[in-house]
Amino acid sequence: MATRVSRSSRTSARRAAGELEAEVLAALWAADGPVTAARVREAVGGALAYNTVQTILVRLYEKGLIGRVADGRRHEYFAVKGAEELAAEQMQALLSRGRDRQAVLQRFATSLSVEDARLLQAMLRRRP
Repeated sequence: MATRVSRSSRTSARRAAGELEAEVLAALWAADGPVTAARVREAVGGALAYNTVQTILVRLYEKGLIGRVADGRRHEYFAVKGAEELAAEQMQALLSRGRDRQAVLQRFATSLSVEDARLLQAMLRRRP
């Protein structure tokens, strides 16, 4: 008997993959230097299969989000961008996709907490 997978299950699986990528990136950002897939697996709690971690690392590498160096027959992986730089690039990409850039910025600005709005205003005043 075939098992049916609902659309919401597939969406949850995709979301989980994104969360796993975020966990792997966090492990690489926390590392002192390049690390093996086994070390990444340990850093994310060890509950994931080694092959799952390896697959995530390869996908992140193919996306250009991480680098790797050969260490004999295995690879060691490292983040090529910091968390802040990557987040800023993702925000810029989302902003660029909007039809009305001003409207997107306005909605973003009005969604900020008072403290975040003050911080952003202070940074913009210091901008050359």
